[in-house]
Amino acid sequence: MILPYFIIIPLLAAFIISLVSGKKDTWAIGVSITAALSLTVLSAVAFFGMDPTTVVYNMGGWPAPIGIVLVLDALASFMLLTVSIISLTSLLFSVRYIRHLSMDWKYYALFMLLVSGMNGVIITGDLFNLFVFMEVALLSAVALVAFGGRAEEFEASFKYAVMGAVSSTLILIGIAVTYSTTSTLTMSRIAESFAGGNNQEIMYWAGGLFLAGFGLKAAVMPFHAWLPDAHSSAPAPISSMLSGVLIKALGIYTLIRVFFNMLGAPQVFMTAFLVLGSISIVIGVLLAIGQWDMKRLLAYHSISQVGYILLGMGLATPLGLLGAVYHLLNHALFKSLLFYNAGAVEMAIGTRNLKRMGNLRRVLPVTSGTSMVASLSIAGIPPFNGFFSKLIIIIAAVQAGEPFFALLAVIGSLLTLASFMKVQSYGFRGKRVVEAVQNKVGLGMNTAMILLAVLCLASSLLIFPGIREHTLDQVVNAILGQTQYIQTVMGR
Repeated sequence: MILPYFIIIPLLAAFIISLVSGKKDTWAIGVSITAALSLTVLSAVAFFGMDPTTVVYNMGGWPAPIGIVLVLDALASFMLLTVSIISLTSLLFSVRYIRHLSMDWKYYALFMLLVSGMNGVIITGDLFNLFVFMEVALLSAVALVAFGGRAEEFEASFKYAVMGAVSSTLILIGIAVTYSTTSTLTMSRIAESFAGGNNQEIMYWAGGLFLAGFGLKAAVMPFHAWLPDAHSSAPAPISSMLSGVLIKALGIYTLIRVFFNMLGAPQVFMTAFLVLGSISIVIGVLLAIGQWDMKRLLAYHSISQVGYILLGMGLATPLGLLGAVYHLLNHALFKSLLFYNAGAVEMAIGTRNLKRMGNLRRVLPVTSGTSMVASLSIAGIPPFNGFFSKLIIIIAAVQAGEPFFALLAVIGSLLTLASFMKVQSYGFRGKRVVEAVQNKVGLGMNTAMILLAVLCLASSLLIFPGIREHTLDQVVNAILGQTQYIQTVMGR
């Protein structure tokens, strides 16, 4: 059973790093990359090689609801693979990038704790353990945001910690309200208690608390206040982790698991997803257009792109959920790549202000080329991955009788295109000629950018018949299969 290893490997890596690392970071780099590569292989085996039915691991041999269970279904394995890919490329990018800040091994130990926390959130079948792993990831992320040691990073880290504490408090109260009614913390048993319209009032109370708490983790409008500072101030590979996977694992994934598999997709909350998602799409992109700091621009686009995922979830149709989970993967790929691009430029020429960048194609050819791929992907230009996931969400909205939300999604995509035309015309293909760089972009940084650029194209194939049935459709079935989830976890 490979399930426990998704938690054991990164935890063990963090321990080994702290045990064997000296003043230099050589051992820390080797251990962390080995762990990340192992997790990527395991998650690929789990997603592509295992039977699509739900797999349950009973900790200590005690079955649910008495014992703690780990659950692996298509949704969990999909998320594990996404987290592993971004974690591996972020570590490759970190080797050169972090060394120009510090050669401190603690960065890699914290990084492994962050991965361990996210993996724990994804595979746990227990609400309280979900909360514990979420706190492990949150505390690691708070420390990593401040890793550069600058005043703006400490300020962003403090704001993130405060807002994280608020969201965690809301979630903990929601867990307490749920437990007071159901007398269990196992999500499948809670789903049984709420099935058939039982305890509706308590369900709405708990759901409201979970929506606010996990909405803060996902940085959905109007719960987004912490995100622009945290994402723009953190080191570039940590910005990619925050935007690419952390807000998905702690926010979007938990919303899906709680509201679909546990609460049964109540219509009032689906409507809330539609409204909050559409607001996030439009307001996020409008705030992004006015930014000249590249990383801050990308941070606001994270809010906007998460809005597309929430919109697809709110439709609650198979096609809408297909678009949501597909865009979750696509956003992780192209947004992480864009943060790598911004980090490479900042390290190379000492600025992330678009007005001070210029024509970088000669001095930074890999960064410039991959930034174009990522810009076309996020703007939804075919044949890049963002086009297909956005198109699916728009078609799903029309089919569900929600043309207004489809129109907002189209407007958001057009504004995104305008925003990244600005990024390319000023930041990478501007009139200002850059003759030389201050710091050379390393091989690991270029490798990470090229890998994600290739994946932005390759992931477009997931939507084609024959591939979709064995990948994305299985994830959608796991989201909609509340009854199967309950029966499998409870051993029936």
